[in-house]
Amino acid sequence: MKCLWCPKQATYHITEVLPEDRFEEVHLCEDCAKKYLVEPDKKATPDKPNDAPEAAEEVFAGPTCESCGLSYLEFRNHGRFGCALDYDAFKGELLPLLESIHGDVRHVGKAPRRLPHTQGEQVELAALRRRLQQFVTEENYEEAARVRDRIRELEQG
Repeated sequence: MKCLWCPKQATYHITEVLPEDRFEEVHLCEDCAKKYLVEPDKKATPDKPNDAPEAAEEVFAGPTCESCGLSYLEFRNHGRFGCALDYDAFKGELLPLLESIHGDVRHVGKAPRRLPHTQGEQVELAALRRRLQQFVTEENYEEAARVRDRIRELEQG
């Protein structure tokens, strides 16, 4: 896991208990943790002075989703996104996190058995599904059965 303030590896994981049964997790490297632990209430960052709490609070919160208003810190504390746009809003923070957890940022595991192998098969399947829907709507069940059988053929490989 990366330090909240710098690009180093976080070795200190601090949970602060806040009023109203809220918690705040802070992940820091050793150097930043020393600075943080001197005066944790003022939330000073290495590059921001202690007399600027608004700026320090923004650094702590990280980016914020424009749609739902969720900050990255809130996501880290609760482990849940507020909306689908959070994936894009926090992309810069999520990619290193996923890489540290899974070892990569793209899926390399199993794929569904019914997944077409080539781009051509994908296009053909999409067209066949549209035709199947059209034949069912027109109540042309013989043609629909033929199309259904072709779809099964393609899906089973």
